[in-house]
Amino acid sequence: MDIFHIDEKQVSLNSPDVSSSGFLWLDATHDEVAANPEKWRDDVARLTGTYLYDLHLRDALNLTHPSYFDATQEYEMVVFRKLALHVDTTPASEADGTRKKIPAALNKLATLPVSFFLVGSALITVRSTKSQSIEATRARLLNYKQKADGNSHSTRLPASPEDLMLRLLNSMVDQYLELRQPLTQQLDRWQHALLDPRKPFKNWLALLDSRIELRKLDHLCEEQHDALQELRDHIVDTQDKNNGDNGRAKDLLLVRTNDVIEHIGRVLNHARRLEASLESAVQIHFAAMAHRTSEVMRTLTVITALFMPLTLITGIFGMNFVKMPMLDNTQGFWIVIGAMTGLVIVLLGYFRSKRYLDDKASLGRD
Repeated sequence: MDIFHIDEKQVSLNSPDVSSSGFLWLDATHDEVAANPEKWRDDVARLTGTYLYDLHLRDALNLTHPSYFDATQEYEMVVFRKLALHVDTTPASEADGTRKKIPAALNKLATLPVSFFLVGSALITVRSTKSQSIEATRARLLNYKQKADGNSHSTRLPASPEDLMLRLLNSMVDQYLELRQPLTQQLDRWQHALLDPRKPFKNWLALLDSRIELRKLDHLCEEQHDALQELRDHIVDTQDKNNGDNGRAKDLLLVRTNDVIEHIGRVLNHARRLEASLESAVQIHFAAMAHRTSEVMRTLTVITALFMPLTLITGIFGMNFVKMPMLDNTQGFWIVIGAMTGLVIVLLGYFRSKRYLDDKASLGRD
């Protein structure tokens, strides 16, 4: 577990001696906590003076736990599922030997939880070993002193544990925002494949898997939105508006919280739009298939209507009677052929007048 001491001017690593100003950030991985949960909790209690509950400790170690918020009299806990960009995202079906061509962007939707504990003047994080958002934040904090010297445009250090947590959450949500463009491109390719008349669409299983992944993203964002909304309500309920400085700090936290919630809402709306677009493309595909089928059936119906009277005539002259009209006539064959040809011409003219033979292009021009 790494211990950061953050105040207004500097950040120090592994310095557990807390001065009157600043706050602590205790950063640990799931593996570190799972190796000896009781010892880790005792270390946290020694540094913060707060003892974490057993249920919350188990929640922090549960890698399948959904996003949620909980508060006690001593601390608040936020579990937030983030993108896991370094895990094996191979679908289980491929591991079983069945290949499913899921778009690469949808394969990146594997997630892992990050647990945040707001304990007085300390922030505790329990996260996966490889977390880009937290690692990037650690690097920025450790490099702050060198960048801040003589630089008036340097980023301000977090003012409180809540401020640091919201910055981390915002960085995690931004990873979802970066998925919007590749997801849109992937779904556009699905739509073009569905509506391509030159070759039939066959990847229905992959399309179903893509829809399932989009539904997972939808549910994931809903859980994240609910957890952050509960956090915002908690901040509103506990803020002290009578104290000017403290009230301003709480207002800044609310602004940051609302910004994170707004980002999650954008990802949620985008996932729902993509899912609706995919379903619309499937419906248009089946509508186009039905239209093509009706075109084929219309052509076959016209051909059948043309040959039906000809079949009747040939059937009549094929009857086994000794005496029939025109059988002994030397011109009878050509007369019948002419009558059949004329009948076909008449029928074609009738079908044309009823617009049974008009193609889509001529209908559009009319």
